[in-house]
Amino acid sequence: MKTESSSSSVMEFLEKVPLLHRLTSTSLKRIAQVLVFKRYERGDYVVGRDEEEMEGVYFVVEGQAQVLGPVGEENCSEFFLKPFDYFGRGIFGNVYAVDVVAVSQLTCLLLTSDHCHLLETKPMCDSDNERSLLERILYMDPLDLNVFRGFTLPNAPALGKVFGGQFVAQGLAAASKTVEFMKLVHSLHAYFLLSGDISSKDFNLNMLLLASTLLFSSESSLAVPIIYEVRRLRDGNNFATRRVDARQKGKTIFTLFASFQREQQGFDHQESNMPHMLPPETLVSRDEMLQRRMTDHLIPRYYRNKVATQYTAPLPIDIRFCEPNYSTEERKSPSRLKYWFKARGELSDDQALHRCVVAFASDLMYAFISSDPHLKKRMSAVPVSLDHSMWFHRPLRADDWLLFVMVNLTASQSRGLATGEMFNRKGERKECMVNGTVQLVVSLKQEALLKETVTSNPILDSKL
Repeated sequence: MKTESSSSSVMEFLEKVPLLHRLTSTSLKRIAQVLVFKRYERGDYVVGRDEEEMEGVYFVVEGQAQVLGPVGEENCSEFFLKPFDYFGRGIFGNVYAVDVVAVSQLTCLLLTSDHCHLLETKPMCDSDNERSLLERILYMDPLDLNVFRGFTLPNAPALGKVFGGQFVAQGLAAASKTVEFMKLVHSLHAYFLLSGDISSKDFNLNMLLLASTLLFSSESSLAVPIIYEVRRLRDGNNFATRRVDARQKGKTIFTLFASFQREQQGFDHQESNMPHMLPPETLVSRDEMLQRRMTDHLIPRYYRNKVATQYTAPLPIDIRFCEPNYSTEERKSPSRLKYWFKARGELSDDQALHRCVVAFASDLMYAFISSDPHLKKRMSAVPVSLDHSMWFHRPLRADDWLLFVMVNLTASQSRGLATGEMFNRKGERKECMVNGTVQLVVSLKQEALLKETVTSNPILDSKL
C-alpha cells in the first residue's frame, strides 16, 4: 500500500485491521479523516520506554517493527509487528514501559490521543429514561394466547448464533406472562437443542421491517424472530408449571421447563457462604479490560487479534472479575471463576423482570470454566451449553451488584459440568442477611459440550 494513498485506499486498509472490525463504516470514515502518516527508517524508535506517554494508537501499514519488552522474548515472532497490526495508548490512556523499534523501513498510521475516542463502541444501554437494551431484548410480542415472538437485536450479545442466555431469559419471560403475577419462578431447567439463526437471510423481509417499525423504531435491523409457545402444565393454588418450546424456521431449537410459586413463609437457613472479595467499585470492568488488551503490545499478537475480532461492543451486563488475570492465557484458578455483575441502567421494581435479567446473565461465561483447565496456546475452543438449571431462593435485584461464584466439577465424554452460586451484595440491610450471613439468592448447574475446534458459524445445526 502506498503511503500517499487516497481516502478510499485508507478505508480499505482500515477494514482489514482486527481492532476495527467491531466498528461501523461511519466510525471508520471518521477515523480515516484524522489519521496521520508516520515514517521510520530501520533502527528508529517508534516508541521509547523512557517516553512519558505514547502519541496514540499506531497501525502498521508497510514494513515491520519489533516490541522489545518482556525479558527473553525479544526474538519471539509474536512480538514482531506486521501490516494490519496495531499498538499504542489505547482508549483508556494506558502506558507500557517498552520499546518499539523499526526493523525495516516502516510506515504507520497514527490515530492521535485526542481522537482515540473514535475507537469506542456505542454503549449498550440508554442514557435517558427509555427502556434499556435488556428490557428490549426481553420484550415478548404476543401473537396468541400462549404464543409469543422474540427478537435478536443487532447489538445483543452473539457469536454467530443466538446467545444461550437470551433463550433462557426470553423463554422465562414468555412463561411468566402466562402466570398470575403473585407467583414467581423458583426453578427452571432448559435444554439447548439447535443453534439459533441471527441472520435475516431467506426470511420474509417485509415481516422483518414491519416488526422493526412497530416494536423497535430505533433499531436498524433485526434477525429471524423466535417463536415461543407456552404450554400450561399445571395451575395450582401455590404453584404453576410451564413448558416453553422455542421455534425458528419450523424447527424446535430450545425447550424450557419453569416452576412458579406464590410467596410463602417457612424455614430459612443456608450453609453456603459468600467468599470475601474486593468490592466491585475497586475492580476494572470486563469491557475496559478487553479494550486495554487489544492495544497492549506486551500481549502476543494472535491473542490481541482474537480479542479484537470477537469483541463487538460492551455487554448490557457490567462484569467485574475478582481475579484480574482472567481472560488471559495464564489463569490462576482455571477451575473456578468469581465475578461481580449487574444490569446496566436502572430496572423497574418488577421481580419477574429481575429474575429474567439474571437468567440472561447466567450464561455469559458459565460454560467456559469447563474448558479452561484444558486450554493451551493457540487452542480454539468454544464450549456450547447443553442444559442449564437455576433455582431462585430469595428476592433479588439485577441492577444491584451480585457475586457469581462458579466451580468446574468435572469433564468427560466431551462434556463438562459446572455449578454456580449467586450472592447479593453484603450490606447493612437486614433484608440482605440470613442469620447474619449474606444471602444466597440463586443456585445453578450447567452441562456444556467441549470441543477443541468448533464450526465458525453454526446455523441451525445439531449440537450433538
